[in-house]
Amino acid sequence: MTEKLTKPKKKHLQRYVIIGLLILLYIWAFSGMPLNGFKETAGQISKSIFSGIFHPDWDYVYLPEGEDLLRGLLDTLMIAILGTFISCFLCVPFAFWAANNMSKGKANPAVGKFVLSFVRTFPEIVMAILFIKAVGPGSFAGVLALGLHSIGMLGKLFSEEIENLDMGPSEALLTTGANRFQILWFAVLPQVLPGFLSYTLYRFEINVRSAAILGIIGAGGIGTPLIFALSSRDWSRVGIILLGIIVMVTLIDIISGYFRKKII
Repeated sequence: MTEKLTKPKKKHLQRYVIIGLLILLYIWAFSGMPLNGFKETAGQISKSIFSGIFHPDWDYVYLPEGEDLLRGLLDTLMIAILGTFISCFLCVPFAFWAANNMSKGKANPAVGKFVLSFVRTFPEIVMAILFIKAVGPGSFAGVLALGLHSIGMLGKLFSEEIENLDMGPSEALLTTGANRFQILWFAVLPQVLPGFLSYTLYRFEINVRSAAILGIIGAGGIGTPLIFALSSRDWSRVGIILLGIIVMVTLIDIISGYFRKKII
């Protein structure tokens, strides 16, 4: 009986200690935030922002003579598609390199894991700034930034999928005299391909959101007219752009989730 009573007491004590540490962590975090008060015009500006957002500029949805919402969203979608398409192919060799059950000899999987970790260390926006300096502003810089960054993330996910595969079919083919290409084609790919497709669709969802942000720094997409509308305080245009981004992201999430369920 005494042991049963002491165990709940220990659990309650651990819970209180964790809660106390979390409270101290939040106090420490908020204590570093400077609170200089609000500006006198904060209320007026906030009212203008919400008024414009809830009264969007519907005329900006389609403009025959120039850039509009539909063209910006389509540009953003194309950036995300091309960036994901590039990364899902280029990351495959790195994934096999980083997989512990596939790398042999001089191909050290620890080095492959380090390369993938190094690539995904840099955020998309940092890579976009670098590519803008290299190739100039525009959609091409956004595609390169998303493609390179996605290699690191997809390569990690793909390598974990490869490490979890059943080696029985590969060993059976090896005993029959099959070469490495035949083992890869008939034993490895049928097992990992559904996971690869599911991770690619998931990464595509993330890239759509990232592509909408990269335009703010000049990497193409809907972010470019968004930053112009914010700079000119055209809140009604900001409202229609944000509404378009929400609708596009929501539809892509629904469609991608449907296909991922079918694949898995």
